[in-house]
Amino acid sequence: MVEEAEIVALVWLYQRVMGPEAESAQMSAAQSASPKMKLLKLRSGEFAMRNVIHANTIIASLLLPGIVTSTHAAETWNRFEVKPLSDAETNEYAETTPDPMSESPLWLTYRGAEGPGRGKHIVFIAADQEYRSEQSMPMLAKILAHRHGFDCTVLFSLNEQNEVDPTQKIRWQDKSVMHNIPGLEHLQKADILVLFSRLITLPDEQIEHIINYLDSGKPVIGIRTANHGFLQNFPYTKNGKKVRFGDDVLGGSFRGHHGNWHADSTRGIIVEEMSDHPILTAVEDIWGPSDVYRTYPEGGRLPEGCQALVYGQPLLGRQPDDGVNTKKEPLPVAWTKTWTGNSGKTARVFHVTMGSAKDYESAGLRRMTINAAYWCLGMEEQIRADSSVEYVGSYEPLPSGFNYEKLGVVPKKPAAYR
Repeated sequence: MVEEAEIVALVWLYQRVMGPEAESAQMSAAQSASPKMKLLKLRSGEFAMRNVIHANTIIASLLLPGIVTSTHAAETWNRFEVKPLSDAETNEYAETTPDPMSESPLWLTYRGAEGPGRGKHIVFIAADQEYRSEQSMPMLAKILAHRHGFDCTVLFSLNEQNEVDPTQKIRWQDKSVMHNIPGLEHLQKADILVLFSRLITLPDEQIEHIINYLDSGKPVIGIRTANHGFLQNFPYTKNGKKVRFGDDVLGGSFRGHHGNWHADSTRGIIVEEMSDHPILTAVEDIWGPSDVYRTYPEGGRLPEGCQALVYGQPLLGRQPDDGVNTKKEPLPVAWTKTWTGNSGKTARVFHVTMGSAKDYESAGLRRMTINAAYWCLGMEEQIRADSSVEYVGSYEPLPSGFNYEKLGVVPKKPAAYR
């Protein structure tokens, strides 16, 4: 007879490969054993868990009723060289594989109220230095949680004191810089990623979570600087070719300020033939004080497969009633596309190149982004024109820019943004 600890070990390994699909009454019963035995360390030179292809078949065969034997258990145990964690390792591993809604002083967690998003988990990444994503992403997370029912986790780029620090340098300024976003393990069980990063460089073990997610077939929303969100360490390839996150995944990369940087603003113009698109439901007015990005060369167009929803017209000033800059053509600022990674699974993608914290004072921009979360998740039938996109609590974002002292931008603990 197989010992209880061995059964739990096999159950755990199977679930790590198969994820939620591995649920069954038999497994639930086995999981009633000691919680410590559920945490196992894989020490295998032959297999890394992220690359195991046939392990699900091997372990599944062992878990079928009537098939589990001492011989099978021993063979699998030896093959994967599994052993229980020590107390110290148990604590360390538990910290790196959080429950989807685990709480920590290193990130923010918002549990969903009743609503269409009940049971869905959105992970936000706020990691830019210019457009105050550390303020806008918690704001959107609160709306999606409290008014739409989604569970939301907001991750930040933290400094050595575990503070949210938009003043951190990038590799262009300091070649030794390495950024840190604790909690990226949440992406393993996330239903959708909302990314707002700018030129960050992550260590291998953290960027791996991003790349694994992009291969998962799960959807992505990229906001503003996300199209140049990573710098240098982005070792993602497909069919032997390097993947460019902006151009390939999002459908465009920053090629310059088409508008006048920090000197004009953007009026959103809905593409008439796309006005019935679910993402544009009840979107009536879009304006923001950030400028229009150019994401493709002059004379070009959005790549094949991208569908523009909104164009951005540069204005002459930074007020919503300023006149149109007739010397500047409107360019796409919001579009949809798909991305298929190495798994062969296709994900829905939405990219918006507006999105500073001040831009998100526009109810139209908030509604479009929130509608996009529904659409990306295949929940467009649940988008309602009368749903609320009003703030939960106060929202008083700081202006964009790099003059941190003048703007009042200082490092703060994540809790300061709750």
